[in-house]
Amino acid sequence: MIIFLLGLFLFLGIHCISIVNDSWRNRIVEKVGGLPWKGVYALVSICGFALLVRGYAVVRYESALLYSPPQWLQYFSMLLFLPVFSLLIAAYFPGRIKTATKHPMLLATILWAGAHLLSNGSQVNVILFGSFLAWAVVDLVSIGRRQARPVPGAPYSHFNDIIACVFGLGLYVMFVFWLHEIFFGVALL
Repeated sequence: MIIFLLGLFLFLGIHCISIVNDSWRNRIVEKVGGLPWKGVYALVSICGFALLVRGYAVVRYESALLYSPPQWLQYFSMLLFLPVFSLLIAAYFPGRIKTATKHPMLLATILWAGAHLLSNGSQVNVILFGSFLAWAVVDLVSIGRRQARPVPGAPYSHFNDIIACVFGLGLYVMFVFWLHEIFFGVALL
């Protein structure tokens, strides 16, 4: 559990810097430059994610069961998950979806974490998905007081919405029928 918690702390911790102290982050970027900052940020994120995945793989089958969701809730979770991939893609292919949601990646994270919390009641799942849900909600709330930074991606186009929807739904179908079981060992259907 320590490896899992350390990975979660590193991954979400580096992602919380702008939430906690955006002015400090901006001063560091000015002092060392954008590229070195992104390098350190990426390295800490990757290390945290690797520890999180490794730790989760070790403890997921021994974790205590906190609640047992009813079967119908799993199907509701799959429905809740439907727009997640489209929202993730819309973050980098801006169009009407990004304009309407403002922060599609955070909204996707909220839906992803919420869907998993509805269908997984083990302690490690509650910690993992609950942490991501809390982080995304806090980040979404804190964005209003921070200066917006540009997100790299394609130029704005209404065609990008079609790209986000088609590829997002395609990824959703692949995850439901094959990829979730291949990557995580859990068949959804």
